[in-house]
Amino acid sequence: MPLKIATWNINSVRLRLPLVQRFLEEQQPDVLCLQETKCPDDQFPLAAFRKLGYGHIEIHGQKGYHGVATISRRPMRLVEKRGFCGIVDSRHVSTMLDVEGRRILLHNFYVPAGGDEPDPEINTKFRHKLDFIEEMHAVRPAEDADTATVLVGDLNIAPLETDVWSHKQLLNVVSHTPVETEGLDNLRDKGGWIDLVRTHVPPEEKLFTWWSYRAKDWDQSDRGRRLDHIWASANLAPALRRIEVLREARSWERPSDHVPVIAELG
Repeated sequence: MPLKIATWNINSVRLRLPLVQRFLEEQQPDVLCLQETKCPDDQFPLAAFRKLGYGHIEIHGQKGYHGVATISRRPMRLVEKRGFCGIVDSRHVSTMLDVEGRRILLHNFYVPAGGDEPDPEINTKFRHKLDFIEEMHAVRPAEDADTATVLVGDLNIAPLETDVWSHKQLLNVVSHTPVETEGLDNLRDKGGWIDLVRTHVPPEEKLFTWWSYRAKDWDQSDRGRRLDHIWASANLAPALRRIEVLREARSWERPSDHVPVIAELG
């Protein structure tokens, strides 16, 4: 069952369309899940992706904010565009692919960043983030003899000490606070999800997928966080062959602050 899936917070799909085109041409994933597309559905650059052979596209976007898109060169159908927390924004799309007789349910998520103050009593954005993670418990992996599930996206939480450049210095910084990391661990474990990236890359090894624009020399300082994730149902985890974090993409012209994460299954 060869399947190559990538996830990437692109931080405006129209602004960084050349980067996405380069990525698709060089890496040729079967499926690319984008987050923070910042694009209403009627302005999404469908033609550019179809020209590259990615003719199956499901989008859930809005003007200027958020937005997710799943782009595939394999046949794919829409399952759901789910709303969370009673707020009208575009943070989820799920699709179904048939891969050599097996159905793959694919969830593409963009979890709220949560603002700057890690106190839900005074920061409504942080409260929204915690509530969003709690509601994600309703998204369970479908797994049987014919079906498996993948959950990808910018989950905006770096759960392990090795998922941040300094565990001690980031304990009170949004994305690595205990209430967030414990919440994400609980979501993953109770749902029966497998963190494919950390299945392939030992938990003892530092690994980042995001570096702030504020860093003068992001590569040398390497003050990163692992905010982008690929999870799978337990029945699909043994099919994992390879994980790649495309760090070099952070150095491309006018880059996103996130880089692509790629999983190859087979």
